[in-house]
Amino acid sequence: MSLKEIPLNTLKGEPTSLADYDGKAVLVVNVASKCGLTPQYTGLEAMQAKYAQRGFSVIGVPCNQFGGQEPGSAEEIEEFCSATYGVTFPMLEKVEVNGDNRHPLYDELTAVADSEGNAGDIQWNFEKFLIAPDGTVTRFRPMTAPEDEALVSAVEAALPN
Repeated sequence: MSLKEIPLNTLKGEPTSLADYDGKAVLVVNVASKCGLTPQYTGLEAMQAKYAQRGFSVIGVPCNQFGGQEPGSAEEIEEFCSATYGVTFPMLEKVEVNGDNRHPLYDELTAVADSEGNAGDIQWNFEKFLIAPDGTVTRFRPMTAPEDEALVSAVEAALPN
């Protein structure tokens, strides 16, 4: 099964998949509301605003596996993201990104190595995977801020228009 075919659900529980973003560059980010890196939502939303019209979308994937930092319900997560950070990008349902119950999306994404050649488990909240329109995946670790030049350059290079 390709990345685009993996069944996903939106934060509201509606079925979706990455096929809905066919032809776009997508940045998949496991997110959390109560993390020291949570302010990255500001930069992610800025990327969404800057590049959406050029065929780009951030997709947030809440996860509660790191220090219990995403304990809320879908409604609480949506309210927090909207009210606190003005998030407009799509959010998926809360999933596990590591371990025996790892979501199939993360089975595929964690096989991708980062710039230092390391694949495997997600390290922490806000790990990022840039999926280019051709399906190429580039991995950025949690401490890579949305404003980081390497990430910005990779996003700009992946934009379809």
